[in-house]
Amino acid sequence: MFSFFKKKKKEEPKEEVELLEPAVTETEKEDEKKEDIETTKIIENNVENNVEEIIQEEEIQAVEKVIEIKEEVAEVKEEKKGFFSRALEKTFASIKTVVPMKKEKISFDDIEELLIEADVEYEIIEKAMDGLPEEITRKQLRHRLVMLFEHAPIIDMTNLPRPYVRLIIGVNGAGKTTTIAKLANKFKSEGSSVILGAGDTFRAAAIEQLSTWAEKIDVPIIKTKQGHDSSAVAYDTISSAVARNIDNVIIDTAGRLQTQTNLNNELKKIVKVCEKAQIGAPHQKLMILDGTQGNTAIAQARAFNEMVGIDGIIVTKLDGTAKGGALFSISNRLELPIFYVGVGEKQTDLIEFSPDDFVDSLLDEIYTEEK
Repeated sequence: MFSFFKKKKKEEPKEEVELLEPAVTETEKEDEKKEDIETTKIIENNVENNVEEIIQEEEIQAVEKVIEIKEEVAEVKEEKKGFFSRALEKTFASIKTVVPMKKEKISFDDIEELLIEADVEYEIIEKAMDGLPEEITRKQLRHRLVMLFEHAPIIDMTNLPRPYVRLIIGVNGAGKTTTIAKLANKFKSEGSSVILGAGDTFRAAAIEQLSTWAEKIDVPIIKTKQGHDSSAVAYDTISSAVARNIDNVIIDTAGRLQTQTNLNNELKKIVKVCEKAQIGAPHQKLMILDGTQGNTAIAQARAFNEMVGIDGIIVTKLDGTAKGGALFSISNRLELPIFYVGVGEKQTDLIEFSPDDFVDSLLDEIYTEEK
């Protein structure tokens, strides 16, 4: 009955069983090492292959980009050459009377004669031809003709001030108004804003024509009545451009007043007033030369250059003349760059001048393709 008072039996301690991992042989260890090495090699190979694929893809993309850029450049070059071909059609017809068939080499006398036919000044011809052989290759002549444009300074057209003010100068009938419209259309099509200033207040027709163009292109214009102060128009145009944050200002000027002295004073006054409206303005004074005038246009450019200092040339109506060779004389004699060439009356009939493309267009008409 007193069994519950009995002492409990002492529990015997349990033996701890030690779990032993099976012994790994040296052979198994070597196999594991080999597996690790193989796995590492596979990973490294995969990484290398991926890196190579990425590099190859980037290289392909870079090459494709270069090809794309080259194609675009070639397309623009062909477009320019096509433009010059159209612009120089009458000049080509003139030089083909001397060299009717394309040749690999052309005689010294024939080259001299065709340059005279194209209205290149004889002094310029002598300069270009000096030391050339009796039979002249395309490469030899090309080098000499391109060099005739090298006297013109290179104008840096990057980081331009805003607004960038251009003063358009030239005699009446040279195509100033139409060229201003073409420039405005070009800048606008490139994404820049433009404002025009009708600064030829001597002619009512000039104000009306520029106003019509401004409406057609859809750009603002500052104008006044005939006979009013043209320098005030220039000042108001620049001030308006500054206030409205406009990129480009193009100001027309008179091409004829009662006397040469009056014209001289008028232009000098406009230049001074532009400087008051904006420091450094006008940034470019561009002379418009009628291409049909040939070398006689050089005298006009010199007269205006003496008045206010010309920064560059725009040649118009090149399609209406056989005197395309005059561009060599104009640039070389005046030591001024030709910025643009215009043909026709359309607002898109204006292209940046390139001495290389101009010379190539001429030579394409008389020389066979170089092998």
